[in-house]
Amino acid sequence: RGAEVTEALRDEATRAEASEAPRDEAPRAEKGHPHHASRITPHASRITPHASLTTLHLDDWSAFAHEPDTNPDAPVTPDNLAYVIYTSGSTGKPKGTMLHHRGLCNFVRAWHRDVQVKPDDRVLQFAAFSFDASVAEVFTTLLAGAELLLARREALLSTPDLARLLQEQEVTAVTLPPVVLKMLPTEGLEALRTVMSAGEACSPEIVARWAPGRRFFNGYGPTEVTIAATWARLDAPLPEGATNVPIGRPFANVRVYVLDAHQRPVPVGVPGELCVGGTGVSRCYLNRPDLTAERFIPNPFSDRPGARLYRTGDLVRFRPDGEIEFLGRIDHQVKVRGFRIELGEIEAVLEEHPALREVAVIVREDSPGDRRLVAYVVPEGETAPGVTELRRFLKEKLPDYMVPSAFVVLEALPLTPSGKVDRKALPALEERPTLETAYLPPRTPVEEGLAEIWAQVLGLDRVGVHDNFFELGGHSLLATQVVSRLQETFQVELPLRDLFESPTIAALAERIEAALREEAGLEAPPIEPVPRDGDLPLSFAQQRLWFLDQLEPGNLLYNLPLAVRLTGKLDVEALERSLSEIVRRHEVLRTTFASVGGKPMQVIAPPKPLPLPLVDLTGLPEARREAEVRRLAREEARRPFDLAHGPLLRVQLLKLDDEEHVILVTMHHIVSDGWSMGVFVREIAALYAAFAAGEPSPLPELPIQYADFAAWQRKWLQGETLEKQLAYWKEQLSGSPSVLELPTDGPRPSVQTSRGASFAFTLPQDLSQALQELSQEEGVTLFMTLLAAFQTLLYRYTGQEDICVGTPIANRNRPEIEGLIGFFVNTLVLRTDLSGNPRFTELLKRVREVALGAYAHQDLPFEMLVEALQPQRDMSHSPLFQVMFVLQNVPLEALELPDLTLRPVDVDRGTATFDLTLSMAEGPEGLSGYIEYNADLFDEATIERMAGHFRRLLEGIVADPEQPIAELPLLTEAERHQLLVRWNDTALERPHACVHHLFEDQVRRSPHATAIAFGDIHLSYA
Repeated sequence: RGAEVTEALRDEATRAEASEAPRDEAPRAEKGHPHHASRITPHASRITPHASLTTLHLDDWSAFAHEPDTNPDAPVTPDNLAYVIYTSGSTGKPKGTMLHHRGLCNFVRAWHRDVQVKPDDRVLQFAAFSFDASVAEVFTTLLAGAELLLARREALLSTPDLARLLQEQEVTAVTLPPVVLKMLPTEGLEALRTVMSAGEACSPEIVARWAPGRRFFNGYGPTEVTIAATWARLDAPLPEGATNVPIGRPFANVRVYVLDAHQRPVPVGVPGELCVGGTGVSRCYLNRPDLTAERFIPNPFSDRPGARLYRTGDLVRFRPDGEIEFLGRIDHQVKVRGFRIELGEIEAVLEEHPALREVAVIVREDSPGDRRLVAYVVPEGETAPGVTELRRFLKEKLPDYMVPSAFVVLEALPLTPSGKVDRKALPALEERPTLETAYLPPRTPVEEGLAEIWAQVLGLDRVGVHDNFFELGGHSLLATQVVSRLQETFQVELPLRDLFESPTIAALAERIEAALREEAGLEAPPIEPVPRDGDLPLSFAQQRLWFLDQLEPGNLLYNLPLAVRLTGKLDVEALERSLSEIVRRHEVLRTTFASVGGKPMQVIAPPKPLPLPLVDLTGLPEARREAEVRRLAREEARRPFDLAHGPLLRVQLLKLDDEEHVILVTMHHIVSDGWSMGVFVREIAALYAAFAAGEPSPLPELPIQYADFAAWQRKWLQGETLEKQLAYWKEQLSGSPSVLELPTDGPRPSVQTSRGASFAFTLPQDLSQALQELSQEEGVTLFMTLLAAFQTLLYRYTGQEDICVGTPIANRNRPEIEGLIGFFVNTLVLRTDLSGNPRFTELLKRVREVALGAYAHQDLPFEMLVEALQPQRDMSHSPLFQVMFVLQNVPLEALELPDLTLRPVDVDRGTATFDLTLSMAEGPEGLSGYIEYNADLFDEATIERMAGHFRRLLEGIVADPEQPIAELPLLTEAERHQLLVRWNDTALERPHACVHHLFEDQVRRSPHATAIAFGDIHLSYA
């Protein structure tokens, strides 16, 4: 690392018809090493295209002291090769990247403009000469007239020595990898005014430590695009909660594109592969035409002949402000037990733990088919936090499937020569991972049998009775094997949930022993009304809501608000009588839910008048009344219910003036659903018209009540009927993805939240009509067409080809329950295969078959389906699906009564049941849409863009339904211009000089200034 090496690099790359291929000091003998490919021997070497190889040993001055000291007369153009850098390849065979003068000159010029190296700077030369960061350090410094400070390698690899060097030498600018910046103290470095983080993903913690008070940059760029492609200047810590540090924007003459698997631009916020074009793109890989063709592709967005893009293999996304966010390597996105996982996301959370200094997470498959996440941690002090503490910490911020199954404590992470974590060198797991529980052998025959099963499944020598299955490395698939072997060994069938709830041998043995003592049987009674003098069970749907309410009492997700505007002369007494009569007619509206012997039961109260509180808003200024209506409606919709004490129906009347009222009705979902709301309004209208006219109720008595339905459902849905329904759904959803991985604006909380918001949009009437006509031509319903389009949108956003979407179904397929108020609605999971890039018309056929199959098996309650399938428990998202689609074919229309008109009023609940719910409704002016979304995951701007993409997609579908779904238009013209043109507006005059020309210019400007310093050696520019 002496000064002569830097001189050699400068001369080799900047003079004559030559290029340099730097390498580390230690020679390599491996046959596959890159210098065999390029036929280069150790030390600084010269590649000449027309001459035999010449090797220069810089420590033997006499070997070339006789050479002339004048510049050779050889023509060099900006497109000539400047240097070759070797980087590691995925196959283990390094690849040589050939870089030209024009790209290097362009990089240097951009660095000088943006990073602003000045002649009075002292720049540390840190990187090994075999890495392109050294090229940046040498030439950005020497071509600016600044001083390049060299140091021995030992001083750079020791954190205290490096800190001392920076301080004593008053270094003003450095480029360092994040792993070094993380360990390096910031104190005493007042002279250090410019810091560039490069080489690996930077963390928010590093930004917080280094950005304040200096010029801090986060640089990004693979070797193949000439050192860098983008950088971001960060002057302050990132906002609280930020997990990714932006890598900025492209600099001069660089173009960046975020593309999907079909090389199409993806929308803002949607992850894709970063592809780089422009001046810095390399020629090719040396002697690797196959790899060159794979990674360097034609640039479809450039009008320059021969323009190419380099596919980086990095996963990024555009932020709304045009900055790029690095998400990780595409090949670092792993799939474990059906979940797609970004390892960097786990590492970022672990790094926040104050007791950890360094972390790395990988997937190990030490035995075939057993893929598990393993975290390697280096403690900040002498003692590492325990496994339980680390698991708890991660579960607060990440879903369960992203929590590693094993943790390994190391003194230090192994590093590559470039300072990156060497993941291939991370050690294998111990036989029995370090646990916080002492080993205790089995004590009973059941425990012995269990221990043997666990040891076989987990591949361990022994298992203690208090060892946690999941801390030993178990996961849901291995848990399934355990449950299967339990049945063989003990002749007992336990649900998978038991292993999650009792994850030790001691606890699970107790359950097995209890199950062995139990017997269960079911009777199938006839379908008939039940007497009211006995216990009244809940329906399956009610039972699930009751159970959820026990976990989180008063959850606002299950409040069903209804607001109706009453315009005209209102008879308040007739309205109050109508409400009381509805409550008398429908027992469910005077039902509460009590626990009897640990089981929930329906308790039906006798009828009594329903009070109608009046809120008089006439005293407010007229301009404020509507705002107050919205406030009160939202407030009422967010008041919790008490299922045990009731009432589960609330009403309130708002008076705006003598002929303008709004009635607020709120029910708990356990006694109502969307269909029921329609029944409620229609009956109110019929009763009000009769009572206002002094007539009796025109409505016939109801033949059955909801409690009868609940009892009938429980008796009917069993035996062969149940088995047929279950068999269909088990086959239909076997192996379905657990999570739809939509790109989110915020991290997914470890426990699903319900803070929601909504966005409304409309489709033009001609587009709505065209969708209707397309549906008729293809023999499908409008619901199927819109669902297929929505699933196409989700596919384009996520890249997933196996997509599950939930949809509600009224479940009123028996005439005697059509007029009942109650919780009848069921949820169907519609799983569609979008693989093979089908034409949209082909996708419609697939969706039609899925929907018809689901309709034929709609009787199985969703709650029972979840129980039967036993999906892996994860509190961060809903089971089986996270996105819902709804088409309201019969929206609540205005009702005309004598002297009175009833019109629905939208109520914003401020909640979201799922990640996304797209509701479409047919109206006289076309289709309208409403997206309810989880506000902890998505910003409003993202949802607005999504609605625009859905509309654009629909326009493309009706224009040509024969298009493959990956080629349907998604972006608006304005978005395409922004992504492809405006954010790539980096054009400057392309460099026409070579690096040595620029250096010669610098020598003329400051011949006597110090160019290179190494210990006591100082070399001037002359």
